[in-house]
Amino acid sequence: MVAPTLPDTLIDLGDRRLRVRRVAPARRDGLDRTTLVFLHEGLGCIEMWRDFPQRLCDATQCDGLVYDRTGYGGSSPWPAPPGTAYMDIEADLVLPRLLAATGIEDCVLVGHSDGGTIALSYAGSDPEPLRAVVTLAAHVVNEPVCTESIRGAETQFAGGDLRARLERYHGRNTDGAFALWSRAWLAPGFEPMDAARRLPGVQVPVQAIQGEEDEYGSELQLGLIAGKVGGYCETRLLPDCGHSPHLQQPARTLAEIVRFVAPLSLAG
Repeated sequence: MVAPTLPDTLIDLGDRRLRVRRVAPARRDGLDRTTLVFLHEGLGCIEMWRDFPQRLCDATQCDGLVYDRTGYGGSSPWPAPPGTAYMDIEADLVLPRLLAATGIEDCVLVGHSDGGTIALSYAGSDPEPLRAVVTLAAHVVNEPVCTESIRGAETQFAGGDLRARLERYHGRNTDGAFALWSRAWLAPGFEPMDAARRLPGVQVPVQAIQGEEDEYGSELQLGLIAGKVGGYCETRLLPDCGHSPHLQQPARTLAEIVRFVAPLSLAG
């Protein structure tokens, strides 16, 4: 059975509009399950997840919601420049409003890279809708390996084919999305989140996954997440894998997330 394709919608939050895609599992068992909400990477969007949201929803029989964050893909630009606070604003102000506007009262966040950082920041206030968090290559501190890779991306954006590749997904948002991401991460003293304050407030179960060959972060990220969150946390370091476990090791990543999410998936 193939799940029906649902049309994308624009959710109006007043000061911005976010493009949202609903994902339905191919089959259901009639039980009331949580919703998987996918938060993309720093230069990502709905399409750059490829078929992973559908595969995960099929395997867990959960509904899913994938969306373009502010200034990415088909969503509207930022109403005012957020500067280095863009991830805090998404976690504290935008994500809660989106969940309310879409009627999601019970969810598991699945966040890749920046999306994982935003998920952990949101979880730090122990919000009512949240059941668990899954992170893929999330950052809780800024490391030299990350800034070196971003400087390389700047070179490719200015003189290589990176801008053209991103423009296929982000259109008129391309320049703004890249500038926001790269300038924030390369700003002196920038940290992706206030880990010391937020992580101890994370009470829901956390699964943190990272590739051994992640070009944007080291195993330090997993250790900090596991050591600082206030509740249960499991970590998985995947061999032969870089910054995108769900694309580079999709079968292993899918199996790990399904094993973690399945016992937590029944809503109520």
